[in-house]
Amino acid sequence: MLLELSIKNFAIIDDLHIIFSTGLTILSGETGAGKSIIINAVNLLLGSRSVPALIRTGSENAELEALFQIAPDSYAARVLADLGFDTDETLLIRRIISRNNKHRVYINGHTATIRMLHSVTANIASISGQHAHQRLLKEEEHLLILDQFGELAALRENLSRRFNEILPLIKRLHDFKLSQARQAEQIELLEFQKKEILEVSIKINEDTDLEQERMRLKNMAELLKSVNHGLEVLYTGEGAVVERLMEVEKDLSKLRSIDESLSMQAKRLASAALQVEDIVEELRSYLAGIHTDEKRLEEVEERIDLLHKLKRKYGGTLEAVFSFLGNIDKELNEAKNISGKIVDTEKRVAELHELLVAMATELSAKRRIAAEGLAREVEEELSTLKMDNTRFKIFLEIIGVDAGRDSFLSVDGKAITETGVDKALFFIAPNVGEALKPLSGIASGGELSRIVLALKAIMAKSESVETIVFDEVDAGIGGGTAEVAGQKLALLARHHQVICITHLPQIAKFGNHHFRIYKEVKDDRTTTVIKPVKGKDRLNEIARMLGGEKITAATLEHAREMLKQAL
Repeated sequence: MLLELSIKNFAIIDDLHIIFSTGLTILSGETGAGKSIIINAVNLLLGSRSVPALIRTGSENAELEALFQIAPDSYAARVLADLGFDTDETLLIRRIISRNNKHRVYINGHTATIRMLHSVTANIASISGQHAHQRLLKEEEHLLILDQFGELAALRENLSRRFNEILPLIKRLHDFKLSQARQAEQIELLEFQKKEILEVSIKINEDTDLEQERMRLKNMAELLKSVNHGLEVLYTGEGAVVERLMEVEKDLSKLRSIDESLSMQAKRLASAALQVEDIVEELRSYLAGIHTDEKRLEEVEERIDLLHKLKRKYGGTLEAVFSFLGNIDKELNEAKNISGKIVDTEKRVAELHELLVAMATELSAKRRIAAEGLAREVEEELSTLKMDNTRFKIFLEIIGVDAGRDSFLSVDGKAITETGVDKALFFIAPNVGEALKPLSGIASGGELSRIVLALKAIMAKSESVETIVFDEVDAGIGGGTAEVAGQKLALLARHHQVICITHLPQIAKFGNHHFRIYKEVKDDRTTTVIKPVKGKDRLNEIARMLGGEKITAATLEHAREMLKQAL
């Protein structure tokens, strides 16, 4: 259950802290005081989308924090453990909303994602806000409510899992069959590409080697000229380097008898002369190995052009061409094995289809039983809420098969979807003698409020959530109906923590705890204040709800009498 709620710099709330307890908690106050803002804050802490516009004027961040008590064996505790968060029978959620959209989420002090938050809070609280009436008018909600009532969530989830398992397999089977249909053409293309690459007989780094050879062939004259000049300077020309080195070496050798220290230099010069002679031999070998062959240049350039064409066609580099060739072999093997894959995939799809049909059939049959039970209980609950003789019926319609639907996603003319083969429609006849009509076309605001409350009272028997929040459950009702609604909430609060925002004293009087929410101006800023009301303060608040801001002796007496009746 919700233990504490803290709100800072959110809408017109400056700094608010509320401690909640078990039973029925009433939040009352004038319109615009900030009651619904508190519900918005709880919604955000449960994972709804944040809106920077709700940050209080003059602040860069809004901070929201909620502390929940959770049972060690609860769904939330299991999810926390699976996600690696600490669990000590409490759950602390903190959200920081920033104007720069750099929002942050913390679970038990650790950074988390919105997806994690959704997972953890899935079964913690149920909020019936101002949009619950609109949601009740949506047909997809009707099927969800019916399945929750019939305790069919596990079967529906299994069907959904199998449905999402069969979808990619159906697509894969379709792709296999499409590939098989054009298999001959595909194999022909692959064989042509393989032959085209293999006929060229590519060598590793061949393009680089050829580019270097072409460079030499195109610059042959310059190479010959420079190398011959080098030979002349080093060895064959007048005053060649070798000759002069030897002369200096002889001179220094003669001087060794005078100064032995010149011996080393003489030896080094002799060695240098030998090295030059080695270089000369290498240059002569180089000259002997090169040819000014125009035909060879043409061959090299043709080969380079051929490799360029292959590279452009199959990936841009020789490495890519080799890789492409390897993939061709894989695709050829796959193409030749596609018949086996089709058989295997068809077998698995057929197995899943059989499971889907069995699950959808079972789910549909159980829904029809649940529909009768839910309709009967709704009528009973509505009778206690001053809607005597109301008829409520749930129609289950089959989802038809459209022309393009795969045969594995249908059975006996019924389309199988993620939720089965049915769609549920709530019909109601509030007045005797009237025909049943869709809920969306007949119910008034007050009737919708009572239907929402009736459904909540029914679903509370099977819902695992500990905290139920009602925002303006009293819309469109009053008088004796409001009294009954208050009794209904009090009964609900015996099994769940119930937090209710209301304008009606007939409901507020049943609260085990009561908070008044109001606005006050401090330092030229409007802010929301929440104050627990007990004893005389609560009596005055009930009186205010009865007669407005001007509290008279009569309204006080009326309020006193109402509180006595609620005991």
